[in-house]
Amino acid sequence: MNYNLLNDNQLKAVKHIEGPLLILAGAGSGKTSTMTNRIAYMLELGINPYNILAVTFTNKAANEMKNRVYDLAGENRGLWIMTFHALCLRILRYHSELVGYKAGFVVYDENDKKTALRSVIKNNGLDDKIYSVAYLNKVISDCKEKGMSPADYLKENGDYDIRSKKVYIAYKAYRELLKKNNAMDFDDLLLNCVKLLEENDDVLEYYQNRFRYIMVDEYQDTNYLQYKLIKYLADGYRNLCVVGDDDQCIYEWRGADIRNILDFEKDFPDALTIKLEENYRSDNNILDLANSVIKNNIGRKKKVLWSQKDRGDKITYARLDDEKAEARYIASEILNLKERGYEYKEIAILYRKNILSRSFEECFPHYNIPYRVLAGSRYYDKKEIKDMLSYMRLIENPDDDFAFERVINEPKRGIGKKALEKIKDWAEANGTNCLNALKSQEVLDSLSSKSRGLAIEFTEMIDEISCQLENITLEDIYDNLLVRTGYLSALENQNTIEAETRMENIMEFKSVIANFKGSMDEFNPDEDLRKNRTELGLFLENITLTAEIDNHDEKENAVVLMTMHSAKGLEFPVVFIPGMENGVFPGNNSFDNDKLEEERRLCYVGITRAKKKLYLTSAAERMLYGRRDYMRESLFLEEMDKNLMDGDRIDKEGHNKYRRLQDGYSGEVAAKPFDALKYAKTTIKNKVFNNEDINMGDRVKHEKFGEGLVIETDAKTITIIFDKFGRKKIGKGFVKLEKVGE
Repeated sequence: MNYNLLNDNQLKAVKHIEGPLLILAGAGSGKTSTMTNRIAYMLELGINPYNILAVTFTNKAANEMKNRVYDLAGENRGLWIMTFHALCLRILRYHSELVGYKAGFVVYDENDKKTALRSVIKNNGLDDKIYSVAYLNKVISDCKEKGMSPADYLKENGDYDIRSKKVYIAYKAYRELLKKNNAMDFDDLLLNCVKLLEENDDVLEYYQNRFRYIMVDEYQDTNYLQYKLIKYLADGYRNLCVVGDDDQCIYEWRGADIRNILDFEKDFPDALTIKLEENYRSDNNILDLANSVIKNNIGRKKKVLWSQKDRGDKITYARLDDEKAEARYIASEILNLKERGYEYKEIAILYRKNILSRSFEECFPHYNIPYRVLAGSRYYDKKEIKDMLSYMRLIENPDDDFAFERVINEPKRGIGKKALEKIKDWAEANGTNCLNALKSQEVLDSLSSKSRGLAIEFTEMIDEISCQLENITLEDIYDNLLVRTGYLSALENQNTIEAETRMENIMEFKSVIANFKGSMDEFNPDEDLRKNRTELGLFLENITLTAEIDNHDEKENAVVLMTMHSAKGLEFPVVFIPGMENGVFPGNNSFDNDKLEEERRLCYVGITRAKKKLYLTSAAERMLYGRRDYMRESLFLEEMDKNLMDGDRIDKEGHNKYRRLQDGYSGEVAAKPFDALKYAKTTIKNKVFNNEDINMGDRVKHEKFGEGLVIETDAKTITIIFDKFGRKKIGKGFVKLEKVGE
């Protein structure tokens, strides 16, 4: 091995073999090289590979580490380099009977797990709208990560609470079902392995004697069970080396416990701590900017990144008028970079929220900039967006059986595969569409009483909105769908991070609608375009053209769009970070739930992905969840060293001169998706559906048609002669009508 390639601290870490070791490896400091050289050094010393264990989080990281070790020291049988789950699975294969399983147990993946949970929900008579698969999956996984049994969960949450009792029943039944099927899920692998070591001293002693030298990568991302597992194994010989960076702990929301790395020296008072602070990735201006932000965190180990590289370009900051101007600015800068010799694939746009990708996906085709979205689908490809678009397509065109098939069971209405086949067969036999088939008495009689009622509600909703297309706005159509379909309520009941993101996406779709209406007014299309077309039809056509843009293959020369969470471990010559505003980054939840330090760590991760050029942008106002807000610059911008930055001035007063257009805004953060969600529900339930005080002879104002005179009313409709649009019959429950003076 050529140790000349290592710096002094890396070499010190490589050669410290006996006793506990904490390697605090800053971003881009060569931790993988240090770890693999350390393993190779142990083998060079004659340590039996059988006694060495290296654990990491992903198969990709484990394979890279294996390959590097093999390159340095050749293949060594008996050396275990693997993920936490692979480690636990291998151990449990030898001792399954000690945790109550037969040899040859199977491991359920996420799809298997969801199938099992559906069975549990059905067999225990649970309401799948309240106790959905996603919700139970999250709760049960959280319990297992904390080592909690069903009884522990009930004790902690109170057996007097109905919801807790139902979750207890589901958790208990799910665990029994897996046991009956001789199956474990991924959480069980960790839980049962820890249980095995806790309850069997001879097994624990065996593995402590075998793994005399243990290394753990990304230690800041370990959860409670992973911490316990490593602690048990290392207590035998105490030759434990953990590598990580507390400043890059950004997964607390999925169980990572930063205390594991911060308290390592408490667990092992004789531990040696080595800091890897020399960065091999970025120019010094970028590193100094990252240092100026992260130093504001209190819960961290002090370290300062530095590099032997040049200072490099200053960080460019731009304050744009709105999200469209932000996208156009970044597009123009990308074209400038291209002229200077950068390739598209060397450029990344990293954002805090997935919804921020939309403005770039809509803008870049106009500039002929190829792009690809990593670690997630494009905005218009997301399931929830496709679901809502399918609802809208079905309203515009009831003959669209593909749209019908997509949404008839979104959310669940008990229309299973057999029922759907019957609907399609009846429609084909009678020469009609699936929507009409579902209205037939023959089909309805074949459904359960609960499903029959939901099916009738579904068809009535589609028919009622379809009949009102000429009378209501796009916003009214969408708000009605959000509430009357039950789609939002179903997501709310899941109470998961995934569901929260999906709710953000469908509330952000209100911005798409608002922007479409604005563009129609701006370009003032010919009447031929509008002729015989509804506003909804024009909107869907526009979306189709936008959404059909090709998504580029990863190997293509294209700009990369991704979240900062997904970017961890990656690097790019040029990085853009848009949305540097309070309420966007840091997000609203960080203010509400005291999660600001994790948000700041995420900012640090985003900054340190850049090698040569870093751009930060914010918008003076932004359309979020259908509402336009004036935005205050991110407090992270205020923390940054201004001497390192070029471009627009960061307002030290935080743009207090701006205020939200809606009343009651505190001036601190942007709109929340759930504010808009509540607004939509309130609008529909309390305003749009309440026109009972409108009587014949009243003068009223309609949002779309202006003022008119009410000439007739009945239980469901109001007939109005509008001053400019003539006679219209409008459903009472679809739009807000305001009384006006004579």
